[in-house]
Amino acid sequence: MKGSGIPDVIQFRRMLRDRDLKATPQRMAVHAAMRELVHASAEDVARRIAERDSVRVAPASVYNILTLFADEGIYGRRCGRAGKMVFDVRAGRHLHLYDTRNEAWRDLEDPELLAQVEAHFKGRRFRGFKIDGVEVQVLCRPTQRKGPAGKVK
Repeated sequence: MKGSGIPDVIQFRRMLRDRDLKATPQRMAVHAAMRELVHASAEDVARRIAERDSVRVAPASVYNILTLFADEGIYGRRCGRAGKMVFDVRAGRHLHLYDTRNEAWRDLEDPELLAQVEAHFKGRRFRGFKIDGVEVQVLCRPTQRKGPAGKVK
Protein backbone atom coordinates (compact mmCIF):
# COMPACT_ATOMS: atom_id res chain seq x y z
CA MET A 1 0.00 0.00 0.00
CA LYS A 2 3.03 2.24 0.04
CA GLY A 3 2.38 5.66 -1.42
CA SER A 4 -0.71 4.92 -3.47
CA GLY A 5 -2.87 3.57 -0.65
CA ILE A 6 -3.93 0.72 -2.96
CA PRO A 7 -3.41 -2.68 -1.32
CA ASP A 8 -1.20 -5.04 -3.28
CA VAL A 9 -2.08 -8.74 -3.47
CA ILE A 10 -0.25 -9.69 -0.27
CA GLN A 11 -1.77 -6.82 1.71
CA PHE A 12 -5.19 -7.58 0.27
CA ARG A 13 -4.97 -11.25 1.27
CA ARG A 14 -3.99 -10.14 4.78
CA MET A 15 -6.97 -7.75 4.91
CA LEU A 16 -9.31 -10.59 3.96
CA ARG A 17 -7.75 -12.97 6.49
CA ASP A 18 -8.03 -10.34 9.25
CA ARG A 19 -11.77 -10.22 8.55
CA ASP A 20 -12.16 -14.01 8.35
CA LEU A 21 -12.85 -13.83 4.62
CA LYS A 22 -11.44 -16.29 2.11
CA ALA A 23 -9.30 -15.14 -0.81
CA THR A 24 -11.47 -16.83 -3.45
CA PRO A 25 -10.55 -16.57 -7.13
CA GLN A 26 -13.61 -14.35 -7.65
CA ARG A 27 -12.61 -11.93 -4.88
CA MET A 28 -9.05 -11.82 -6.16
CA ALA A 29 -10.30 -11.10 -9.70
CA VAL A 30 -12.45 -8.24 -8.38
CA HIS A 31 -9.47 -6.80 -6.53
CA ALA A 32 -7.19 -7.11 -9.58
CA ALA A 33 -9.74 -5.18 -11.65
CA MET A 34 -10.17 -2.55 -8.93
CA ARG A 35 -6.38 -2.08 -8.70
CA GLU A 36 -6.48 -1.07 -12.37
CA LEU A 37 -9.69 0.98 -12.26
CA VAL A 38 -9.34 2.58 -8.76
CA HIS A 39 -12.89 4.05 -8.86
CA ALA A 40 -15.48 1.86 -10.59
CA SER A 41 -19.05 0.64 -10.65
CA ALA A 42 -19.85 -3.06 -10.38
CA GLU A 43 -20.60 -3.04 -14.12
CA ASP A 44 -17.16 -1.57 -14.89
CA VAL A 45 -15.46 -4.22 -12.75
CA ALA A 46 -17.49 -7.08 -14.27
CA ARG A 47 -16.60 -5.84 -17.77
CA ARG A 48 -12.87 -5.62 -16.89
CA ILE A 49 -12.89 -9.14 -15.43
CA ALA A 50 -14.64 -10.51 -18.54
CA GLU A 51 -12.05 -8.81 -20.79
CA ARG A 52 -8.89 -9.74 -18.92
CA ASP A 53 -9.39 -12.57 -16.46
CA SER A 54 -9.89 -16.30 -16.86
CA VAL A 55 -12.10 -16.39 -13.76
CA ARG A 56 -15.82 -16.10 -14.45
CA VAL A 57 -17.73 -13.84 -12.08
CA ALA A 58 -21.40 -12.99 -12.59
CA PRO A 59 -22.16 -9.23 -12.50
CA ALA A 60 -24.44 -9.72 -9.48
CA SER A 61 -21.58 -11.50 -7.68
CA VAL A 62 -19.24 -8.62 -8.52
CA TYR A 63 -21.70 -6.20 -6.91
CA ASN A 64 -22.05 -8.42 -3.83
CA ILE A 65 -18.27 -8.75 -3.48
CA LEU A 66 -17.73 -4.98 -3.83
CA THR A 67 -20.49 -4.29 -1.29
CA LEU A 68 -18.94 -6.77 1.14
CA PHE A 69 -15.53 -5.12 0.75
CA ALA A 70 -17.07 -1.68 1.37
CA ASP A 71 -19.05 -2.92 4.39
CA GLU A 72 -15.84 -4.43 5.80
CA GLY A 73 -13.89 -1.19 5.28
CA ILE A 74 -11.58 -2.68 2.66
CA TYR A 75 -12.95 -0.39 -0.08
CA GLY A 76 -14.76 2.90 0.02
CA ARG A 77 -17.93 3.72 -1.85
CA ARG A 78 -19.25 6.91 -3.40
CA CYS A 79 -22.47 7.90 -5.07
CA GLY A 80 -22.33 10.03 -8.19
CA ARG A 81 -24.87 12.62 -9.23
CA ALA A 82 -26.80 10.13 -11.33
CA GLY A 83 -27.11 7.89 -8.26
CA LYS A 84 -24.65 5.36 -9.63
CA MET A 85 -22.70 3.56 -6.89
CA VAL A 86 -18.96 3.71 -7.42
CA PHE A 87 -16.49 1.75 -5.33
CA ASP A 88 -13.07 3.08 -4.35
CA VAL A 89 -10.11 0.73 -3.93
CA ARG A 90 -8.64 3.24 -1.44
CA ALA A 91 -10.68 3.09 1.75
CA GLY A 92 -8.36 5.40 3.71
CA ARG A 93 -8.81 9.10 4.24
CA HIS A 94 -8.46 11.10 1.05
CA LEU A 95 -10.23 13.73 -1.05
CA HIS A 96 -11.81 13.46 -4.50
CA LEU A 97 -12.35 15.44 -7.64
CA TYR A 98 -15.66 14.51 -9.21
CA ASP A 99 -15.93 15.27 -12.92
CA THR A 100 -19.61 16.18 -13.28
CA ARG A 101 -19.53 16.06 -17.07
CA ASN A 102 -18.05 12.56 -17.36
CA GLU A 103 -19.25 11.27 -13.97
CA ALA A 104 -15.74 10.17 -13.08
CA TRP A 105 -13.82 10.19 -9.79
CA ARG A 106 -10.19 11.06 -9.28
CA ASP A 107 -8.15 11.14 -6.08
CA LEU A 108 -7.08 14.56 -4.89
CA GLU A 109 -3.93 14.54 -2.79
CA ASP A 110 -4.10 17.50 -0.40
CA PRO A 111 -3.28 16.38 3.15
CA GLU A 112 -3.30 19.99 4.41
CA LEU A 113 -6.87 20.60 3.23
CA LEU A 114 -8.01 17.25 4.62
CA ALA A 115 -6.44 18.09 8.01
CA GLN A 116 -8.14 21.51 8.04
CA VAL A 117 -11.56 20.05 7.25
CA GLU A 118 -11.20 17.30 9.85
CA ALA A 119 -9.99 19.83 12.47
CA HIS A 120 -13.00 22.04 11.73
CA PHE A 121 -15.43 19.21 12.49
CA LYS A 122 -13.52 17.68 15.41
CA GLY A 123 -15.64 17.99 18.53
CA ARG A 124 -18.55 19.61 16.66
CA ARG A 125 -21.99 18.42 17.60
CA PHE A 126 -25.11 18.23 15.50
CA ARG A 127 -28.25 17.51 17.49
CA GLY A 128 -29.33 13.93 16.90
CA PHE A 129 -26.21 12.95 14.94
CA LYS A 130 -22.75 11.61 15.61
CA ILE A 131 -20.04 12.37 13.05
CA ASP A 132 -18.45 9.15 11.77
CA GLY A 133 -16.04 10.87 9.42
CA VAL A 134 -15.65 13.52 6.78
CA GLU A 135 -15.58 13.01 3.03
CA VAL A 136 -14.78 15.84 0.65
CA GLN A 137 -15.45 15.82 -3.05
CA VAL A 138 -14.69 18.80 -5.24
CA LEU A 139 -17.12 19.08 -8.14
CA CYS A 140 -15.40 19.98 -11.41
CA ARG A 141 -15.52 19.57 -15.17
CA PRO A 142 -12.83 19.43 -17.86
CA THR A 143 -11.56 22.85 -18.90
CA GLN A 144 -10.63 21.90 -22.47
CA ARG A 145 -13.24 21.05 -25.07
CA LYS A 146 -12.80 18.40 -27.72
CA GLY A 147 -13.55 19.16 -31.34
CA PRO A 148 -15.51 16.94 -33.75
CA ALA A 149 -12.51 14.65 -34.38
CA GLY A 150 -11.91 14.21 -30.65
CA LYS A 151 -8.96 16.62 -30.67
CA VAL A 152 -8.59 19.22 -27.95
CA LYS A 153 -9.35 22.71 -29.28
